Amino acid sequence: MNGFDDRFLTRNGLAARRLAVLLMGHEPETRLPRVKDLAHELGCGNGTVQAALRLLEESGAIETSARGHLGTFLTHAERAILWQLSGLGTLLAAMPLPYSRRYEGLATGLRAAFEAAGTPFAITFMRGAGARTAALLEGKVDLVVLSRLAADGLVEQHQDSLALVADLGPATYVGAHGFLVRKGASLDAAGLRVAVDHTSEDHRMLAERAFAGHKDVRWIESSYMQLRDLFAQDQVDATVWNLDEVQGRLGMEVDVLPLGDEVTRDLALRNSSAAIIGRTEGAKALSAVHDALDLSQVAQLQTEVLRGDRIPSY
Repeated sequence: MNGFDDRFLTRNGLAARRLAVLLMGHEPETRLPRVKDLAHELGCGNGTVQAALRLLEESGAIETSARGHLGTFLTHAERAILWQLSGLGTLLAAMPLPYSRRYEGLATGLRAAFEAAGTPFAITFMRGAGARTAALLEGKVDLVVLSRLAADGLVEQHQDSLALVADLGPATYVGAHGFLVRKGASLDAAGLRVAVDHTSEDHRMLAERAFAGHKDVRWIESSYMQLRDLFAQDQVDATVWNLDEVQGRLGMEVDVLPLGDEVTRDLALRNSSAAIIGRTEGAKALSAVHDALDLSQVAQLQTEVLRGDRIPSY
């Protein structure tokens, strides 16, 4: 479809644009809902739905086949045209700063998966899950990428406003976590000085859970860029951290120890999975996005970037 067809500015056309959002979630060779059900969903008459379907067919967005008592089937759909007609525009996703190869691979995989799904997609980078979520709630971005751990907490906190779009699976957000302990310090000591990054919702939750059983913990505000100096200057004793961030940065100042109890390991697992959240007001569009995304492609391309087999492209 070249340019924008003025017919989509009419009443029937506006119904067609709303119908385009619904049809993005339907796979080819699946039966369409009955006209009266679509009319109820769109809040219009049966005739308007039939006219909307004709408009979508004439635009090249869909092809349908009437099969008697079996109903009408969607035989072909051009997602790029459906998305254009829907008026949803380019989806802007907020991601963490791409300081690690894993994040570069994640951005590369997401861009490729959205493009394959026929969905215009752009990325902006922001530090801190809280800052990214604030931008989402304010309508400045459409999607946010964060850990599944942080996503669960934020969706529960804003259940009327936010919804989970996708979980990309373990090790897509970060790799292994571990305790970082200053040489000469002990995790069993009272009054541990523990580094924590309160701008990172998932790190705050993970650190608080990991050190919940320790006495008189003193929290020391930090970022991954400050860790080496804090340990070297004897200002912190320990922390729990994403090892992707600190690999090769801390030299001989710390020992890396495995995480302990089962609950902490579960939290670390959820913290390692990348999740995508969006606003509930766009639930239909988010459902269409979820259904179209090939999550295995995201993980595969991320793995290729991590191995050095693919140059990051985002």
